[in-house]
Amino acid sequence: MIRIDKKTLEDLEFPVVLQQVSDFCSTEPGKKKVLEIVPFSASEEIEPELHRVKEFTASFEGDSPIPHHGFDPIFKELQLLDIENSTLEVSGFRRILSVSESTGTLQRFFKKYEEFYIYLNDFSEEVNYTTAISEAVQKIINKYGEIKDEASPELATIRRRLLGIKSQINSSFTKALSRYSQADYLDDIRESVVENRRVLAVKAMHRRKVKGAVLGNSKTGSIAYIEPQETLEFTNELSNLIYEEREEVKRILKELTEFVRPYRELLESYQSYLITVDVLYAKAKYAVYISGVLPIITTKKHLSLQDAFHPILLVSNKKRREKTFPQSITLTPNERIIVISGPNAGGKSITLKTVGLLQVMLQSGMLLPVDPQSEVCFFDRVLTDIGDNQSIENHLSTYSYRLKKMNHFLKRCNKKTLFLIDEFGTGSDPELGGALAETFLEVFYEREAFGIITTHYSNLKLLANELPHAINANMLFDSRTLEPLYKLHLGEAGSSFTFEVAQKNGIPYSLINRSKKKIERGKIRFDKTIANLQKERSKLRKTSESLESSEKKAREESKQLEEVNTKVKEKLESFQELYDSNQKLIRLGKKFDQLSERYFNNKQKKQLTDELMKLVMVENSKRKKLAPKVKKVVKAKEREVIQEVEKKVEVIRKRKKKEKEEAKKLPPPKPKVTLKIGDRVRMIDGKAIGTIDTIEKSKAIVNYGIFTTNVSLEELEKV
Repeated sequence: MIRIDKKTLEDLEFPVVLQQVSDFCSTEPGKKKVLEIVPFSASEEIEPELHRVKEFTASFEGDSPIPHHGFDPIFKELQLLDIENSTLEVSGFRRILSVSESTGTLQRFFKKYEEFYIYLNDFSEEVNYTTAISEAVQKIINKYGEIKDEASPELATIRRRLLGIKSQINSSFTKALSRYSQADYLDDIRESVVENRRVLAVKAMHRRKVKGAVLGNSKTGSIAYIEPQETLEFTNELSNLIYEEREEVKRILKELTEFVRPYRELLESYQSYLITVDVLYAKAKYAVYISGVLPIITTKKHLSLQDAFHPILLVSNKKRREKTFPQSITLTPNERIIVISGPNAGGKSITLKTVGLLQVMLQSGMLLPVDPQSEVCFFDRVLTDIGDNQSIENHLSTYSYRLKKMNHFLKRCNKKTLFLIDEFGTGSDPELGGALAETFLEVFYEREAFGIITTHYSNLKLLANELPHAINANMLFDSRTLEPLYKLHLGEAGSSFTFEVAQKNGIPYSLINRSKKKIERGKIRFDKTIANLQKERSKLRKTSESLESSEKKAREESKQLEEVNTKVKEKLESFQELYDSNQKLIRLGKKFDQLSERYFNNKQKKQLTDELMKLVMVENSKRKKLAPKVKKVVKAKEREVIQEVEKKVEVIRKRKKKEKEEAKKLPPPKPKVTLKIGDRVRMIDGKAIGTIDTIEKSKAIVNYGIFTTNVSLEELEKV
């Protein structure tokens, strides 16, 4: 059972992370649920949640993005469904429809792509979905939020009668308007609307000549607004029909409410599902923003964070466009407690908070801004003591509060605990407080708990050096400028650089020297030795980096020289071969020149032929001959190659033959119909149907009612 206190979450600033995550939510209920997130109470619930978030992050860049999950909350509708004889409004049913449709869409999507969204599909299948609610609402209410005419036979009849009456009112009013207009009884505006009724704008002097009901006057009194007698009877009937329509709509909504009421718990589960999807979406968006990944989960007690960033600091620095320094830290059964020392403002507390916050985020189902090769495990408890907790309200001093904290630690600390303590032992006399802190640390060590503490106490540094499964660490500083490097170095305690920092900040050397005389020489020597060791290590690190760089450069230069040497050798060999070949040709040319000159002088063909044959025989004897065995091997290889080629050719022939046979089985292509203006067409493999307005060369302008588009005739087919 995992238990992490609310105070621990506040110490690690987990609520700030939740606020940042909630900014990515699409719905208000989603934001509210994000702000209420606490670490999972069971470890088996954590890993599936992490995988769900990871699958969501993958969908942002994939070809199949997850459908939008936004919805309007139905809390009010769910409350009304709990009240007997209550009736929902049309707007309420529209929200219910939205929730139901969104749930169905997501379920179908995850089922369709379940090989990509394994964990999200498993989670979605836990919701029992039915189309009955959506179908019932869609049967009654159209997409514009109006009750359909066919919602009931009675409503259809009433609305037909309403249309007829409205037509009669318009007709009778138009006649009266024409008659009184010709008699010049009407003002220039002729007509107006009063109380949603069409009225004649009659000149005040002729008001008694127009029969009808006076519904009002103009501000000046020059115009009387009269509804003519011809429309009065129809208007009264219209009012009755409107009342009947309203009552029928109420009855239909009441009936629909009673149909939906048994599905109340199901609708609640739909809304809960969509809120959870919104939370997963926000976690995934936040993970992308901080470059969060799913590290390697291990069941062993092993925590190895590589290139880990503090998420709040990372987000803050991103906004300011400043660099954030990552940390790498490892806790194993052999090195389960790390004591970090060194001067303030070096990053000790941030390192400690980074480990704690990332652990809490992981156990709340969030991806972490770390290297993917990082390894993490789950802890049943995370205990923290961070910051100055002096309480005026509770009349507790810092030290009293810290003692209460240590007592709390002692009661709960075991081998499944991760404890994080900042400035361990402070708040009391350095020697006495240090001794008590040393004892506490020994107890934590004996209980095999994992933990990180920061301290300035030398006795705690010495204890960490003596305990086999504890280790000292310090935050690196530049020995010359005393500027922090924000890098954790394991295996060595850190100097506080007290006097060096004081000198850097302008404190007179005489005062620093007097201060040194006031404390034990052994303490100074110990701190000075640590400081010197850190300086030496800093120099060695720089020397090592310089040597590595030089060695790398030398290796690269050596490799380049080898490549140049190889190329030169190859060129020399080719030049030598060319030279030998040219010398051979020159020698043969000289011999041939001698023979031709001799023949020119003695004209003896037989002698010339003999000499030429002799020359050819000598040159042929120099050529290398393949041994019989080599010839056989060459021929055997040639035969193998030929056989392999013949096999491949045979396979290709069979495939081509099969393709021809399959092509014959296919139905013949549809004959191409010549399209003309006025034809109803649609794009091949498309659904929308339009009409051809004009045809120009190989293009046609197709009218789809709302818009027109220019399409190639080859892409269209006649409907």
